[in-house]
Amino acid sequence: MAAKPSGAASVEGASESPASPEGSHPASGHDDTHSNGHGHGHGNGNGHGNGHGSPSGGLLNAQVLGLALGSVGVVFGDIGTSPLYAFQAAMVQAAKDRVTDASILGVVSMALWALLLVVTVKYVLFVMRADNKGEGGVLSLMALAGRALGQRTRLVFVLGVVGAALFYGDSIITPAISVLGAFQGLHDVPGLANVASPKIITFASFFILIGLFLIQSRGTASVARMFGPVMLVWFFTIATLGVVHIADSPNVFLALSPHFAVEFLVRHGIVGLLVLGSVFLTVTGAEALYADMGHFGRWPIQASWLFLVLPALALNYLGQGAYALHALAESRAHGVAFDSQDWFFVMCPPAFRLALVVLAVFASAIASQAVITGAYSLSQQAIQLGLLPRMDVRRTSETQSGQIYIPQINGLLMLGVLALVLVFQNSDNLSDAYGLAVTGTMLVTTILAYIVTRHMWGWSRWMGWALCAPLITLDAVFLFANGLKIATGGWLPLTLGGILFTIIATWVRGTHILTDKTRRDSVPLADLIDMLRARPPHRVPGTAIFLTSDPDVAPVALMHNLKHNKVLHEKNIILTVLTAETPRVPESDRIRIEPVSDDFKKLVISYGFMESPNVPKALGLCRKHGLKFDIMATSFFLGRRSVVPSAQSGMPMWQDKIYIFLMRNAANPTDFFRIPPGRVVELGAQVTV
Repeated sequence: MAAKPSGAASVEGASESPASPEGSHPASGHDDTHSNGHGHGHGNGNGHGNGHGSPSGGLLNAQVLGLALGSVGVVFGDIGTSPLYAFQAAMVQAAKDRVTDASILGVVSMALWALLLVVTVKYVLFVMRADNKGEGGVLSLMALAGRALGQRTRLVFVLGVVGAALFYGDSIITPAISVLGAFQGLHDVPGLANVASPKIITFASFFILIGLFLIQSRGTASVARMFGPVMLVWFFTIATLGVVHIADSPNVFLALSPHFAVEFLVRHGIVGLLVLGSVFLTVTGAEALYADMGHFGRWPIQASWLFLVLPALALNYLGQGAYALHALAESRAHGVAFDSQDWFFVMCPPAFRLALVVLAVFASAIASQAVITGAYSLSQQAIQLGLLPRMDVRRTSETQSGQIYIPQINGLLMLGVLALVLVFQNSDNLSDAYGLAVTGTMLVTTILAYIVTRHMWGWSRWMGWALCAPLITLDAVFLFANGLKIATGGWLPLTLGGILFTIIATWVRGTHILTDKTRRDSVPLADLIDMLRARPPHRVPGTAIFLTSDPDVAPVALMHNLKHNKVLHEKNIILTVLTAETPRVPESDRIRIEPVSDDFKKLVISYGFMESPNVPKALGLCRKHGLKFDIMATSFFLGRRSVVPSAQSGMPMWQDKIYIFLMRNAANPTDFFRIPPGRVVELGAQVTV
């Protein structure tokens, strides 16, 4: 946990409390807590990750190799299938000016240097070092930046929420564009060009995508075992296609010089920026690579990228460029116009194109896995940090704690992806929409990473800017280039991101209002204890545990129990569940007990934002601290609030209704905290928000 508790879990009501934008730490309960006590799980201060598979006994050990193979099947599917559409989309934009050898070399050069600068330098070598105890992703980085500053400022909060909202948009667009791009290869298969109608492609895409989302419940590890070997074949195939066609025009290796990329941008003006926006498609998937770090660990992902994925992608783009140069030379020799083609598929001999399409379809389905698993990780972090309502988070691995499955997120993603396939029907229509979501998230990540380098790693300002300023500039240029495509599709991720930002902001604001209202109407616990001494109620045997997000005030359930049942148990425990701004909290720091009086004790249970609370299991640790009770003779009292909208609240009526809808659809607190249902007593009240 950070220097302050980052939040309290909600049990008084059906909501959790988010972080206040004004700078308080996030809360997963409906009340914010502002304890000054030191918590657990401080960062290691040097930015080095503790991800799975750290090569303490040498990098190439069996565990790292196994995780590396799994990462090939899950993490790199998105960026690994970019050759299906990225080079073609860039060449379509480049064709708006006269296509020359220099322009083709410029496109290839931009693609190669985007892979080197954005993915290799920025993410693999830099950003992945800014892990939060092994976890990656924009919200994990937001928590890390907040801890580095000592508090989460409004800037850090807004950046984190914007990045998360845009990543969700990316998670919906990626499966649609990847699968549609693969099926469009049917147009280049001899004899099938006329058969592959938009309706057939849409139906086939539906079939593949529905199947992909249905198998998610089997867990990331099971999916990785199935997908890893397929992606190995894929990367070997695209590398082979590239190597074979480099011989068509060996001077394509000139593109390794950034001179051609810079010259193209300078000479072609707006067209150059449009091409740059399309070239950015080569690096989509880099943010998912960072978000999925908790599933496989930093070292396996870095090894897979440097020794397999990057070489295969570079060879394929060089091959596509060489083939385009050869086609341009042939068009000149025969005096015909140069036509842009589906360069990836036409590189393959006609007899093997159907097999390549089938492999591409499988690879594109796998590509979707990177953002799907990233969305699961992001959602769990958002739930625990109080940015989203409680949802059913299921563990799918006994050994890898980061591997999870969230049914609600899975269902929403599937509906969104299928809607995009139905509306857009081909990857060309979606390509202009794709880059804007990713570039926005990448820019947010770089800014947050700069905060970590300055305030956690202890870098000087000039050192931080020396590394981050060029990366921020690069992200900003890509963002501007993709921003030119707002009218032709860029509006889609902005719309999706805006909707998700509104949902998160509504949940944050609504819970903040409910928290303030609760505190105003509550009785301090110390005052209640004094009143009970003056007028003792009837005592009953057993232990009562009252769950609350603010241990300094009397829980609503306790007040209702005294008011309506007029009894007090022999032992009374005021229980608060806190969420730390670290992924996990050690078992030794899980609980903290504070005696208040002969009748009352405060108990604080701390969890990391990547952990699922299990209250009964945590209560078992109390015996070591001298607090003994029989769980089957213990009653858990929860305060459940029924919230109604009010025109006089701090939010407009439409936001009130969104907040109430989210609250009503949140997971039951009994299930979320793993409390035995037969031991729970719920006492309700109606409040306005």
